[in-house]
Amino acid sequence: MTAAMFDTPLATLDGLPTTLKPWLGKVLLVVNTASKCGLTPQYEVLVSLYHRYKDRGFEVLGFPANDFGDQEPGSNEEIATFCSTTFGVDFPMFSKIVVTGPDKHPLYKALIAEKPEARALPGSDARAALRSHGITPTEPPEVLWNFEKFLIGRDGTVIDRFSPDTAPDADIVIEAIEKAL
Repeated sequence: MTAAMFDTPLATLDGLPTTLKPWLGKVLLVVNTASKCGLTPQYEVLVSLYHRYKDRGFEVLGFPANDFGDQEPGSNEEIATFCSTTFGVDFPMFSKIVVTGPDKHPLYKALIAEKPEARALPGSDARAALRSHGITPTEPPEVLWNFEKFLIGRDGTVIDRFSPDTAPDADIVIEAIEKAL
């Protein structure tokens, strides 16, 4: 991701204008989130991961999106309440954005352009799992589903991308984070 991408306009979950510039120089795990998804319990793991590494310059950045199965229908205020009361989310959360399709946010356009394929655990096939539930998955390089993760290095380079069904504390994610730190 170019340094210019850190100037892309964003808004915090409480509506305040911002960019990613405050996080330049840190290792970032950017995650598109949803409150009503089978993967929503990943919030708990993301909070744990954030606390484990934040003192070493690591941040989790959550971007709610309602792009998959209408699983994030709430307002930013409802999302904030859900995240804090259900999972104790205290890492930065941003206003709901679009992460797939023609209206995708410029941040996600840049992330996907830099890392068009997501890694998955051996034997995992999230696309087949979605099809088995009657869901037609997006096609690469699009974000597949809620809780896809992009790991960004201190220099702003997208280091890795992990499939939605790869837990935030999976060995491949932890190894990548520790190497980046």
